[in-house]
Amino acid sequence: MRKIKALSSEDFLRLLFFLFAAFFLIGAVCMPDRADMFKGLWRILSQTAKTPTNYFDPTYGGYAGTFLNVGGVTLIAALLYLLPHSKPNGTAVIAVLLTAGLSFWGIHLLNMWFGMFGVALYCLVKRLPLGSQVNALLFTTGMAPLFSDLILAYPNALPVGFRWQGLLLALLIGLLIGFFLPAGLQYSPRIHRNCTLFSAAIPVGMTAFFLRAFLYNILGAARGSTDVGPTADLGIASWPIANIFCLAVFVLCIAFALALGCKPKDYLKLLKASGYEDDFLRQQGKAATVMNFGVFGLFVLLYYNIAALIGGSETVFNAVTLGCIFCMLSTACAGSHPRNVWPVMVGYIGASFLFEWISTGLIGGEYRHAIDAQAMLVGLCFAGGLSPLTGRYGWPFGILAGIAHFTLVTSVPLLHGGFCLYNGGFTAAFTCILFVPILEHFLTKKRN
Repeated sequence: MRKIKALSSEDFLRLLFFLFAAFFLIGAVCMPDRADMFKGLWRILSQTAKTPTNYFDPTYGGYAGTFLNVGGVTLIAALLYLLPHSKPNGTAVIAVLLTAGLSFWGIHLLNMWFGMFGVALYCLVKRLPLGSQVNALLFTTGMAPLFSDLILAYPNALPVGFRWQGLLLALLIGLLIGFFLPAGLQYSPRIHRNCTLFSAAIPVGMTAFFLRAFLYNILGAARGSTDVGPTADLGIASWPIANIFCLAVFVLCIAFALALGCKPKDYLKLLKASGYEDDFLRQQGKAATVMNFGVFGLFVLLYYNIAALIGGSETVFNAVTLGCIFCMLSTACAGSHPRNVWPVMVGYIGASFLFEWISTGLIGGEYRHAIDAQAMLVGLCFAGGLSPLTGRYGWPFGILAGIAHFTLVTSVPLLHGGFCLYNGGFTAAFTCILFVPILEHFLTKKRN
C-alpha cells in the first residue's frame, strides 16, 4: 500500500483504469452464460448498435458477452494511457469510464477504432505525440453506432453484413471526425462556461447532427425511425446481476479508500467542493477521491433502485441502465458527488410526476416519460454532469436544471438520429445555454 500511496496522480489513475478493466473481465467469467461469451461477443460485433441497444439480449451478447466486450474496451482504453506523453487527469477518468459504460449498449471492440484513426491523422499533421490526445481518441467513440451502421447497413434500411464498401466509408468518415474533433474539444467549454462535465458531447453531438443530415437526409438514405435492424429487447434485465456487480465494485472502492487512509473528515471536505472546475484527485487526494467513487456509485445505484420501485418495474436493470451507472461514475473525479447531484435527481423525479399530472389530468395526453422509462434513466446519467452548475449557483438551480434536462432529453435524438451516444450530455449543453447566461446576468454573486 505504501507503493500505491507513493504513486504520482497520473500513475494512480492508470492503476484505477486497469482495475476497472479487471472488474469487468472478472464479471464476464462469473456470468451464468459464460460458456457462450465469445459467441455473444461476435453477435455484438456483427450487428448494428443504434441507440438504445440492450446487449444483455441473447440475440446480441447475453450477460457474459456484454461484460467481455466492456472489459476489452476498458482494457484498450487503459492501455492507451500508457502511450508516451499521455497525462491522465479528471477528464481522462470521464473518457475511460464513459467509454466503459457506453460499451454496455453502443460501443464495441470493432466500431471504436474508426474515429481514432482520424485523431492519429490530426497528430501526424500537427506533429503532436499521439499520447497527448488520448482523451480525444476515446471521445470519438461517442459516435460508434454510426460506424456500425456504415459498415453493416448503409444505405440500406436493414443490415446486409460486412462489406468492403462499408468499411471504406466508415474509415473515411472516421478520419473526418477524428481530425476535427480535437479542435472542437478545446472550444466547447467556452460554450457552456464549464457548467457541464460532459463537454465532449458538444462537438460529438454537432458532428452527428451534421452527418446524419448529410448521409441520410441529403443523400436519400433517410429513415423514418431511429431503429435500424433488430432492436434488442430492453425488457431483458437482471436485478441481481446488476446490483451484485455494482455493490461488489463500489464496496471494493470504499475498502480501497480506507486502506489508503481515508478519514471521514477527508470525504466531508470533498463533499463541500462545488465541483466547478475541480479535480478531486489533485485537490482532495487519492483516498478521498477513491472514496467518492464508492459512495457516489452506491448513491447512483440507490437512485436507480428507487426509480425501479416507484415504477414497479423489474426490467430497469438492463445493460443500458447498468452502463448508465458507470457513465455517472465517470465524473466522480472531475466534480460530481452526492451533494451536488441530488438536486438534479430531485428535478428529474419532480418533473416526472408534475408532467404526468399535467398530461393525464389536465390535457388528457398519453404520458410516456415515467421516472422508470428507459429514456429518463439514460437521460439522468448525463444530467448528473450538470453538477458544477448546482455547486456554483445553488441547489434550487440544480433542480430547475434537472427539470429542463428532463424536458429536452427525449427530443434531442431527432437531431442526430440515435448515432450520438452522448445524447444526454448534448442535452446538458443545451440546458447550460439556456440557464447560464440568465444566471450570470441576474446573480451578481456566484457561489464557489
